[in-house]
Amino acid sequence: MYKNIFFKTLFFAILLNTVVSCDNDSNELGSDIIGGDNFETGTPETYAVVAGNEPTGPVETLDLPINALGVFNNPPFGKTTANVAVQLQMDAASLNPTFDTALHPAIESVTLTIPYFCTKGETNANGETLYTLDSIYGPENSKIKLQVFESKYYIRDLDPNPTSGAQKYYSNQDHEFDVVKGQLLNTSSDASQNDQFVFSPAELQEPGVVTAEDQNPKPIRSAPGMKISLDPAFFTSKIMSAPSGKLLNNNVFKEYFRGLYFRAENSGDDQGRLALLNIKGGKITIKYKQDKTTTTTVNGVTTTTTTREDKSFVLFLNGKSVGFFNNESTLVQNTDNIYLKGGDGSMAVIDLFGPDTNGDGVADKLKELRDNKWLVNDASLTFHINNADMGLAEKPNRIYLYDLKNKRPLVDYYSDQSSASNTKYAKSVHGGIIKKSDGTYKIKITNHIRALINNKDSTNVRLGLVVTESINLIANKKLRATTPTYNISEMPFSSIINPLGTILFGSGNNVPENKRIQLKIYYTKPKQN
Repeated sequence: MYKNIFFKTLFFAILLNTVVSCDNDSNELGSDIIGGDNFETGTPETYAVVAGNEPTGPVETLDLPINALGVFNNPPFGKTTANVAVQLQMDAASLNPTFDTALHPAIESVTLTIPYFCTKGETNANGETLYTLDSIYGPENSKIKLQVFESKYYIRDLDPNPTSGAQKYYSNQDHEFDVVKGQLLNTSSDASQNDQFVFSPAELQEPGVVTAEDQNPKPIRSAPGMKISLDPAFFTSKIMSAPSGKLLNNNVFKEYFRGLYFRAENSGDDQGRLALLNIKGGKITIKYKQDKTTTTTVNGVTTTTTTREDKSFVLFLNGKSVGFFNNESTLVQNTDNIYLKGGDGSMAVIDLFGPDTNGDGVADKLKELRDNKWLVNDASLTFHINNADMGLAEKPNRIYLYDLKNKRPLVDYYSDQSSASNTKYAKSVHGGIIKKSDGTYKIKITNHIRALINNKDSTNVRLGLVVTESINLIANKKLRATTPTYNISEMPFSSIINPLGTILFGSGNNVPENKRIQLKIYYTKPKQN
């Protein structure tokens, strides 16, 4: 009996709390009229949206968290070739190493490895783990010509102009690095190491370490990644025989050995392939042998034995990096479309609610909505892909809408706490994720619209629209020059690291009405008598 009374009491307490909470939410929306019988939820209203295109021009690419490398043919946008330069650093524990010439050190191998983004799958009968690569674009198994050079260009920390502060580097500076590049380092006779390189999903394997207890060790397996042999003679000269003091610390070392410059080209008639890489997760492992002298004394007799021992020295690709984009555009633009393209590409500028004919700084439709005091239940923007113009081209997984004036996400971004195992699908309520079944992107902006309607001090700011690699990356990077039409000086770097593009229908009169950009709002309105 007491148990039943407890649950009944709990039920009514929860019900009362829910009613109070809902009432509070309604009041927060700005309604002065309370009483559910006097309101109704009707069909959604749609509103005009004005959208304009804006090419970004060269973009800042210093120290991006992800770098593109390769060749990507992406009709109808054309071909993009992505190169990258990166500084090397020594681990703090290995600074100022000593390679004693009396011990006759000799390099056995130099191996460059850079991890790929991938998903782990099943293990086959041979004990090999199967992986699926992520963030690789272009035909599967297509080859590229990959060249790895010593970089001769010093990536500075500070601009020589004392008023400029930190040095910035941009996507169109490839030529400056290319003309001073040093020695080619991946010169193996194996064409898969250079002229016919493939971003392979195969796991990496190395021979196991032979010990007295285990003469036939199992191979050491790791996730897929770039694995390239570099010229041992170069590293013998550059590292083993470095002049005194050049390996003292990383500040000196980065001036002495300025890093690597990765250059991609088409391999024969192959279309090419492009990968997004965590280049700062890469390393160069130098394996070498040197003499090891062991002295033993038995029954007063001293014996000295010299053997060769295995040693290694590692350089990390975690210094400053600069990415480069070389675009060969084939795009023919149409004013009825909006064009979004990552990298050194293009974005869209969105104005909600149409014109301000009264000149009071408020769009006519927005002023009308403020006077109505309707309750906003849901609001969203829907963008339709122009599949006829896109053809079979790969489409971005997601687009990102943000406050262009203040260079930050909308309030709906922050209020969406939804998560996903794959971070690319986080904040799925706010949306922007492609719906492949009907070729649309839908973005929820309910709280943004509520704020505009209920707070007359809220500014109907222009919105920026870009492709994004990750919805979690919201910081901005500089454009080399302010854009000509909308005076944009920065953009989200999540767009810079995404090589894809999409063509969306705009809002012009020539666009079929059911394909135009739609701002759709659901309201609770007073009943009509």
